Amino acid sequence: MLNTRASENGVVLSFKSRLLVSAGAIASASAIWHLLCIIGGPGWFIFARAPQQIIESAQQGTMLAPIGTIIIATLMFACTMFAFSGAGLIRKVPLLKPALMTIALLCTLRALLGITSLVVSIGFDIWQFVASSVWLYVGICFAIGSLAHIRPSKSNTQQTLYYNKK
Repeated sequence: MLNTRASENGVVLSFKSRLLVSAGAIASASAIWHLLCIIGGPGWFIFARAPQQIIESAQQGTMLAPIGTIIIATLMFACTMFAFSGAGLIRKVPLLKPALMTIALLCTLRALLGITSLVVSIGFDIWQFVASSVWLYVGICFAIGSLAHIRPSKSNTQQTLYYNKK
């Protein structure tokens, strides 16, 4: 656990744990958003800027869109699980350290690819800008959380947040 402990006032989370919790919450919300696209239909996939193949699959009613979306949502929920485990909210899961580092790298790459597409594209896509900014934040949160697991420091306990159990 990453400096998470119980006190008489509730559960205490370090700053790095709070970053992992926020990254996990964003990953979970993104997974739910992806699953809602299945229910919402082709228009939702278009709005979400899904790849053209996925949009066409949703329009034609083939299984590529729902299966691909479920796989992506499952991966995002796995990110949530690793983030919450790293923060100490749930028990430690196997391969936690390498998973946190890998997720940090993938989220940061996703953000950077989106930002570079803004630079080389013809128009400004606010959706791409927001999504890239969010995934950059999530990547940084996972990176800081993974570094805390590689080199735990005593200073992690200096900045804490109290959650009341009641």
